[in-house]
This record gives sequence, structure tokens and C-alpha cells, in this order.
Amino acid sequence: MIELLIQIILLVVGFGILIKGSDVFVSGSSNIATILKIPTLVVGLTIVAFGTSAPEAAVSISASLQGSNALAVSNVVGSNIFNILGIIGICALLKELKLGENVLKKDIPFLLIITLLLVGFILLNWDLTRIEGIILLILIIIYTAHLVYTSKKSKGADFVEKPKFGIGKSILYVIIGLIAIILGAQLVVNSSSYLAIACGMSETLVGLTIVAIGTSLPELVTSLTALKRNENQLVIGNVIGSNIFNILFVLGLSSAINPITVSSNMIIDLALMIFITILCFIFGKSQNKFDRKEGIILIGLFILYMAFVIIRN
Repeated sequence: MIELLIQIILLVVGFGILIKGSDVFVSGSSNIATILKIPTLVVGLTIVAFGTSAPEAAVSISASLQGSNALAVSNVVGSNIFNILGIIGICALLKELKLGENVLKKDIPFLLIITLLLVGFILLNWDLTRIEGIILLILIIIYTAHLVYTSKKSKGADFVEKPKFGIGKSILYVIIGLIAIILGAQLVVNSSSYLAIACGMSETLVGLTIVAIGTSLPELVTSLTALKRNENQLVIGNVIGSNIFNILFVLGLSSAINPITVSSNMIIDLALMIFITILCFIFGKSQNKFDRKEGIILIGLFILYMAFVIIRN
């Protein structure tokens, strides 16, 4: 009983360190991007998205190294589902989210393509091999290079606010944030795995619920902050960029380190991930925005999904 209580405390502490570490990392990396005068949307799709997805990366890679493959995959799938249904849903419920032309023509379609590619890889043999992981890693490099190249070519772009501090302090924030993220992830993986066994829960359920939502909290906090500042492009860029990063980098690196075996029980979760990505595109394309009604639909779907996952276990 005492050991169980200790693990719960460590899990909460781990999440706390993850969230604070991500906040520090995003502050530092966003400030570097500001100094370099990178447009808001590109900041959301790259620096902020990568930073807020660092907990997913740390958790999944740590899980992969420890052989907890189910946790590595379910964490990413659950996070991607929560990012669209939960984060966009909550933000759209609070305030109308207008979408830029590039997001609808390039970024969301690209997310849909790589989501289909990931599911295709998994369905081949219900695993992710090292070769498939390397392919995903190559795609994230190409995608990031393309974003940076196009942002440099664009004129009259929307730039983020003035730097809050210098480049030296920004780099220090990035280093401290990454260290905190790694330490927090280690606590989360160890504690959640222990609790899963103690409570008779599967690693897949823990990854799809507790770990997925917990590691997506930085995205939620960042998006709500951006919404408060009327930075709609940062909200959408953060969510879409995080989902792209989760698939290409997190699962790419995890499977390149250690091939991942995926349970066939996740077929519904994978299908839902494809469905909501398509739904995200349809909602955005309809009026070039997400309104309150669509926000309610997304949140409703997330509640139904959580209920299904818990009942299924």
C-alpha cells in the first residue's frame, strides 16, 4: 500500500516536472525563434510544437529503451487524438479559430498522409521496424527543412513579439528544460508501468489515457496561452505540428532504436486517429475556421472515446 502511494506521488511529480520543463523549453526555444524573426505559424509548427511534444518523445523513447513497446505507441496515438479532439475542441469552444491557407493546403493534408503511412506500416506486420523508423525520421527532416526554407522566402510574414531576453539565457532555458523533460519522463514511465501492473491495467490503456493526456498538457497550456494572446496561428500550428512530430520523430526514433510490436487491439484507436484527422480537415475546410459548434462536437467525441477505452479494458 505504501509502495503504491509512493508511485502515485512519483507519477504526479513526474508530470509536474514534465510540464514545467516543457514550459521552460518552449520559452527558451520560442525566444530564439523570435530573435531569428521566424513567422508565428512556423514557430507553432516547429519550435513550439517540437518543444511541447518533448514529453511524448521522452516517454515513448524511454519506454522503447525499456521494452515497453505498447506504451510507446499508445502514448503517441492517444496524444494525437487528444491534441485534435481535446485541445482544438476546448480552444474552439472558447474562441473561434481561423485557419491560414497554408495550414489547409499543406500542413493538415501532410498530417493526414503521414498518419495513413504510419497505420500502413503497422498493418503490414503489426509492428514498426527500424527501416520504417528511419523513413519517418527522414520525412521529419525534409518537412522541417521545407518549413524553414519557405519561411525565409516569404515576405511580409507575421512575426512573433519582441524577444523577452537574450540568446544566452534562451539557450540556458532550452538546456534546463530538456533535462527536466528527460527526468520527468523517466518518472512517468516507471510509475505508470508499476501502477498498470498493480491495478490490473494494460500498458495500452495507461498509454492511451493517463500518459497520453499527461504528456499533452504542455500543448494544452501553450495553446490556451496563445489563444489568450489572439495567436490563433500558434494554436493550430502547435497542435498540427505536435501531431506531425509525434508520428515522424517520436515513433520514428523509438522504432529506429528498438523495433516496436503493436497490439492488434489498437486497430480501433488507429482508425479513430485517421478519422479525426480527416474530420479536422473537413471542419477547417468548411469555413476556414473552427467554431464553437465544432468545438463541442470534438469534445463530445473525446469524452465518448475515453469512455470506450476504459470500458474496453
